[in-house]
Amino acid sequence: MAISALVSNVGLVREFLACLCGASAAFGILYTVAAAALVGWFFARSSPPPKSFPPVTVIKPLRGMETALLSNLRTFCEQDYEGDVQYLFGVHDPNDPALDVVKELQHLYPDAHITVVANGELHGCNRKVSNLLNMLPLAVHEHYVFADSDVAVGGDYLSRVMGELQAEGVGLVTCAYVGAPDPGFWPKLSARAVDYQFLPGVLIALALGLAEPCFGQTIAMRRETLDKIGGLRQFADLLAEDHAIGMAVRAAGQRVVVPGFVIGHACPESTAARLVEHELRWSRTIRRIDPYGHLGSAVSYPVPLALLALLFASAPLWTMYLLAAALCARLVLQCRMDLALKRSVREPWLLPLWDVMAFAILFASLLSSRVVWRGVSFDVDDDGLLKVAPASSSTD
Repeated sequence: MAISALVSNVGLVREFLACLCGASAAFGILYTVAAAALVGWFFARSSPPPKSFPPVTVIKPLRGMETALLSNLRTFCEQDYEGDVQYLFGVHDPNDPALDVVKELQHLYPDAHITVVANGELHGCNRKVSNLLNMLPLAVHEHYVFADSDVAVGGDYLSRVMGELQAEGVGLVTCAYVGAPDPGFWPKLSARAVDYQFLPGVLIALALGLAEPCFGQTIAMRRETLDKIGGLRQFADLLAEDHAIGMAVRAAGQRVVVPGFVIGHACPESTAARLVEHELRWSRTIRRIDPYGHLGSAVSYPVPLALLALLFASAPLWTMYLLAAALCARLVLQCRMDLALKRSVREPWLLPLWDVMAFAILFASLLSSRVVWRGVSFDVDDDGLLKVAPASSSTD
């Protein structure tokens, strides 16, 4: 009799889990359909034309050789912008191979105003912020565009960003992005994380006012705004310095704007281990910024949720319909996004594969506060501060 009761209880638990996962999958389908519907709205938003073309300093921290580094940097040197532009590149190591790429860039664009800083001083655990702090004294203009080394932009990028920055009340302009994968299987999966997971979340957040994002791939602001918020040094130990900069600008009474276009973000993760490492860092960063939103983002994965419902259900027919609906919703989202980006629908079978992998990474991110950034392991405390992890510790 005890065994019978135990079996009955296990059955009830399984049915409960099936219903819970099924309801979450249904919500995820609605979320996915809503994101697909918002794609047109996002890209239809035009940027105001610049009232003037002020001189701009483009500030790019570099480290190491990236596959597409030269082509990415060239997109910044080929801007259709009428004002003067200074290109400020910084490294910590004077022997960094990225400097060879900068030399080639100087050869290709001899008239470009290019300044190079090689300074190994560290101001905190966030090495990117330290690099920026080392470069800033050599910035000659009053408008800054901080841009990561691994992004590519269109020829109207600076004009659109400056037009947005000149709008009333705007203190900072940041840009959403899509994946630009290196050749290979794992970079393709990484790009799907950007295009069909990150970007739809941005659309939902912007449309519903659920978040006010700021992305390090582009941060455009005036020197006076940076001075008003107290400079960059305060962010030198933060994991999510871009988010904190956006918060500081809004706290100063100015708006942070995400315009209706995207830039390209390199996806170089050439192995499964590197992809998981990168996605764990991203997921744990979101967890520190918004723990409830991080956990709630599980519903944005309707395919693995429907698969779990199928696994737990004793009468699985309804879960099969649910899984079919989830797959269709994700395909619709991919088609809508690819159409908006003016490209063909690429290998749609990879998307559900990525969804299952990303769902597992999401829950793995709850098990530790360890992140690996540019080969260095850090522990992250409850305030989002970085601390170099002991060498003997696990790097899960």
